[in-house]
Amino acid sequence: MHETSGAGVRRRLGRVAAGGAVLALLASGCTGAPDTEVVDGAPRTTGGATTEGPEATGEGGTGTGGDGGTSSGSVAVPEGLEEFYGQDLAWESCDGGECATLTVPIDYEQPDGETIELSLLRVPAGDSRKGSLVVNPGGPGGSGVDYATQAGMVISDEVREQFDIVGFDPRGVARSAPIECFDDAQMDDYLGADPTPDDAAEEEASAELLQSFASACEAKAGELLGHVSTVEVARDMDVLRAALGEDQLDYLGASYGTFIGATYAELFPANVGHFVLDGAVDPTMSSLDMGLGQAAGFEQATREYVQSCVDEGDCPLGDDVDSGMAGITAFLDELDANPIPLEGDAAGALTEGWGVLGIIVAMYDETAWPILTQALRAAQDGDATMLMFLANIYAGRSADGTYDGNSMQAITAVNCLDRAAEPSLDKEQVLAEFEEVAPTFGRYLAGEGACAYWPVEAQTVLEEYDGEGAAPIVVIGTTRDPATPYEWAVSLAEQLSSGVLITYDGDGHTAYGRSNDCVDGAVDAYLTEGTVPEDGLSC
Repeated sequence: MHETSGAGVRRRLGRVAAGGAVLALLASGCTGAPDTEVVDGAPRTTGGATTEGPEATGEGGTGTGGDGGTSSGSVAVPEGLEEFYGQDLAWESCDGGECATLTVPIDYEQPDGETIELSLLRVPAGDSRKGSLVVNPGGPGGSGVDYATQAGMVISDEVREQFDIVGFDPRGVARSAPIECFDDAQMDDYLGADPTPDDAAEEEASAELLQSFASACEAKAGELLGHVSTVEVARDMDVLRAALGEDQLDYLGASYGTFIGATYAELFPANVGHFVLDGAVDPTMSSLDMGLGQAAGFEQATREYVQSCVDEGDCPLGDDVDSGMAGITAFLDELDANPIPLEGDAAGALTEGWGVLGIIVAMYDETAWPILTQALRAAQDGDATMLMFLANIYAGRSADGTYDGNSMQAITAVNCLDRAAEPSLDKEQVLAEFEEVAPTFGRYLAGEGACAYWPVEAQTVLEEYDGEGAAPIVVIGTTRDPATPYEWAVSLAEQLSSGVLITYDGDGHTAYGRSNDCVDGAVDAYLTEGTVPEDGLSC
């Protein structure tokens, strides 16, 4: 249900994750869906997450020396960080490629303080090697290490022949000093909890759960909790550039990874090599605007899905788009009142919270739409196994209740620094705005979630993202992208002084590797030959 009194605490989806991590799981996971047909033509995946970020000052220097520092080769090293920039990486064989760790300070303002190790994975290039391509799948909370191991699905053979593909788990994520606030059982309670509290008792329970998550993060993460912002991730990436022996960084970032890339370009414009930002985030948006954009994006994507379902015939939701959307709302309302018992999954029942995740995840890639249709039809008949399977893909969770990494926790830790809560907003008015743009999903995205109780703030903020002096930066937007709406890509390309926009007219999240030859060819030519696409290229 969706009464307005709980608008301040109702939302537990963070801002919705958008990333290659989700897409890669869909590509591999949907082919193994329980009692379903295999989805044909699962594409190479790429993608990224969404969240925006802090704004940070460019302290720490730029590629031209910034506020001083010594020079290593032709690129200046920020003062006080010489030891980090000069480190050698000890690569060793590991599953999926070669692994190493990178040492970075927790607090760049105190480089002599505590440090953490970032996990790296490199998939070596072929005989035509020309350098390293650093990749990030988005999230925030997506593992760059896992993303790099999937290089064959993510990146073309031509690019992989010429570049080592290097992924890193950002600070606080996966193998890099992970932020882990709740254990697996607590995360099940957190994600499966009622996202639309109906009365005072449910409101109080929701607020207590969100506050307990924030408190647990403060207790368990310590100093690191205040230092997982996107600014600090971008600074880590420049240390990585130096450790790889590159004067300039070549980078492919998807979804939230585009926010990392835009932040890097602002901090280190002279160090930008070939940048491709796919499924772009507008880094200047407020938390409210980001949520509204995603709510509208998922609403639009779901309408496209329902139209497809109707066109296929025998759609379990209805005979037209409007009745189908109403059917989804009615289905979720029924889950709120009567969760569907589950056998074979530790969750025990498909609740409204799990149901929303199962529907949303299918919007990331239209090849998952037939699976969702089967899942909804089965759930209407009392079998929620398949819809829970989809929810588990989104959450990075197995049916036994174990989580593969900490993505669902890291996304909140990063988002709450990058885009702090806005307590002065009128919560009832906010909910009304969300439900106006997204009658189906607005109620799930309208609140501040755990950020309303977050105990720390970002240390630095950026005021603009023009990347003045950077080499051309290719920005890709998909017209019906649910997680990073197309308008965000247009805005980022306009903000970047060297931004070049590619438009993909299509569905799903991101474009490179999952759209068409027009997009893939333009990106490949840019990375391998340095051919800058025509600004405004439409594919």
